[in-house]
Amino acid sequence: MNLLDSIDQSNLPKHLAIIMDGNGRWAKQQGFMRAFGHENGTKSVKKTITTCAKLGIEYLTLYAFSTENWNRPKLEVEALMKILINSLKKELVTLQENNIRLNAIGNLDKLPKTAQKELLDVIEKTKNNTRLTLTLALSYGSREELVNAVRTISDKVKNNIISIDTIDDLIINEHLYTQNLPDVDLLIRTSGEHRISNFLLWQIAYAELYFTNVLWPDFKDQDLYEAIISYQKRERRFGKTSEQIK
Repeated sequence: MNLLDSIDQSNLPKHLAIIMDGNGRWAKQQGFMRAFGHENGTKSVKKTITTCAKLGIEYLTLYAFSTENWNRPKLEVEALMKILINSLKKELVTLQENNIRLNAIGNLDKLPKTAQKELLDVIEKTKNNTRLTLTLALSYGSREELVNAVRTISDKVKNNIISIDTIDDLIINEHLYTQNLPDVDLLIRTSGEHRISNFLLWQIAYAELYFTNVLWPDFKDQDLYEAIISYQKRERRFGKTSEQIK
């Protein structure tokens, strides 16, 4: 059965976020170094991006590298940065052909200069694309994002740019990395882990969470379809009762 036929095109998540987990374990199962898993994970990235664009999902955010990932072994971090650079160079054509705009969030200044250059170059070249906004969370940590937002807002209050009485959800949103993105509707995490891992903590306040045992390099279209179908079967109440939303 093709699960694609079971998807309700009128009820797609507007913003899908994915914690792409399991590359290292996948490589270990194959008897290879962790970098081999990360390399193969890029195939799932490409397929997921193009499938989301074809489905009509407007925003896709991928947790590519966290602030905590800098603590991994030096060789693994170097391999990840090399994969990032190569992928950006290689997949520009794919982004252009599918009308996908690239975006990035996180403490990007910590990335190697070559990675920053490639990233900004692809962002610039795809800025007018409109089909899907692909956001890479790189050197990203949600707590760091929130701390930075609090610091900036506090400084503006101190300098009478913002009144403390006007601080609300909108003001906070305007000071986050994701200020131009809608809240997340569906969050997928692969590899069987049931954690958020410091990812978009503010933005997933009312997101539906979906966990799968599939390791990221094995994540295929059918796995994505299953997650979306699960999402579509759920009743999203946003604090209201079932009767109120009917």
